[in-house]
Amino acid sequence: MKRLLAGLSLCLVTLCSVAQEAANYPNRPIRLIVPVAAGGNVDIVARSIAEPLSKALGQQVIVENRPGASSLLGTNLVAKSPADGYTLLAHSTTFVTASILVKNAGYDPLKDFIPITLTCQIPMVLVVNPDKVKVRTLKEFIALAKAQPNSMAYASSGNGSTGHIAAELFSDAAKVSYLHVPYKGNAQSMIDLLGGQIPFMFDQVSTSAKYVKEGKLIALGVTSKTRSPILPDVPTLDESGLKGFNDSTFNGIFAPAGTPQAIINKLHTELSKILTSQDIQKRFIALGIEIAPSPTPAAFGQYIQSQITTYQDLVRKANIKAD
Repeated sequence: MKRLLAGLSLCLVTLCSVAQEAANYPNRPIRLIVPVAAGGNVDIVARSIAEPLSKALGQQVIVENRPGASSLLGTNLVAKSPADGYTLLAHSTTFVTASILVKNAGYDPLKDFIPITLTCQIPMVLVVNPDKVKVRTLKEFIALAKAQPNSMAYASSGNGSTGHIAAELFSDAAKVSYLHVPYKGNAQSMIDLLGGQIPFMFDQVSTSAKYVKEGKLIALGVTSKTRSPILPDVPTLDESGLKGFNDSTFNGIFAPAGTPQAIINKLHTELSKILTSQDIQKRFIALGIEIAPSPTPAAFGQYIQSQITTYQDLVRKANIKAD
């Protein structure tokens, strides 16, 4: 009986300690780990929310880029960090796909992390080199591909990349087949697309829009449910005949598993205020990035689960392998 009471007392003390820690959170700087190099969309979004989040919490939020091993290095760093809310992760769709594609990724996106909120979604766009692909509608493009199965080549920034996945989803939906040419990064694949070495690719709207507006590329359709504000004249793939097609990359904020729910809720509340502010909304619409905070952390968790299911099915069906 004494042991039972002692055990119960210890549990109560622990719970009170956790509650007190959550109530005082934060009382020191917070690290926001970006597991990819500076300059990309994940980094841009993280740095844009870090300053207002610092003001809201009264403690500095420091963005740290920890690239390496296709984002696994930084992601695992956060997974193994103390679950106290002082080390957070800013990540993208790769958070899900890397865990599926890499045999020993080192983390489980559902077991090792708590989702806090979706920050934004970025549609992909099917873009073609106008000198190499003479069609101007999705219907014509699909017909051309069916007439030349496995002969038209498309670029991506690597096996399992967002461009590769979008193309495989498209291939399955349109019942067409292409030759995949993976590059080691988006920059070189875009150079070759613009130069005509590659006829088409799926790219994020935020990076392709300027080339479309300059007439260097032709956009045949965006992959999101609705048209992109930055390319309002480009129809969605759904509008153009691929009913139900929807594939946008996402960015979100995560904490290590075991982080007290009170801390998760506080971070979600403050991030939601920041993400729905006019300043942030205006800044990112101009970049083709659609801000979309989750209504609750649980809702973001459900979204992650749906992403895992979608990509597990695709990887198995298309036999996608990591680089």
